[in-house]
Amino acid sequence: MNTQPLFPALRTQIEALPALEISHERREALQPFIAFMVDKVRKGAAIHLNFICTHNSRRSHLSQIWAQTMAAYWGIPQVYCYSGGTEATALFPMVASTLQQQGFHIHPLSEGDNPVYAVKYGENAPPLVAFSKAYDAPFNPSSSFAAIMTCSQADEGCPFIPGAEQRIPVRYEDPKLFDGTAEQAAKYLERSQQIANEMAYSFQQVAATWKQ
Repeated sequence: MNTQPLFPALRTQIEALPALEISHERREALQPFIAFMVDKVRKGAAIHLNFICTHNSRRSHLSQIWAQTMAAYWGIPQVYCYSGGTEATALFPMVASTLQQQGFHIHPLSEGDNPVYAVKYGENAPPLVAFSKAYDAPFNPSSSFAAIMTCSQADEGCPFIPGAEQRIPVRYEDPKLFDGTAEQAAKYLERSQQIANEMAYSFQQVAATWKQ
């Protein structure tokens, strides 16, 4: 496990994840994602991951942030995580508040229609800059990356991602379905925990290979 310290509350959340509750079907779905990273590790190459959804407002951000965090937690070097959408909108506020509830430190950098946040998982870790953007925005890599498709609309609507070495579907249900309901906060937390758990499992598999 990585010696880089995570915030204590976040580490507690990670250590409580129910790793054994990932279904066989989901483990199978994650295998191409894991295999891409294992191949890079064996070659000593950097791992660039661009998590893509329709609006870059919910699932793609959760996936990006948890993937980067789990890379640090499991001590996998040279992992660089990004996110984007088929169009830019805004990071949904419930995503930021859910991550903060789970132990991340969230700092607003700018306001407006598309606010920008700094997201930190550890005191000495570089912040992740979170805001909505298109998947091919200049902020994201233009080559040598895996495109991780986190929603069915983007997966089906973008059969080709320019510059991607590999296009890998890892789909999640949209917590937006519960916006404005009494279940909203619980469903956002549930989706974030699922993504955290699956990223923990994936990077644990990579760590086992890297440390052999």
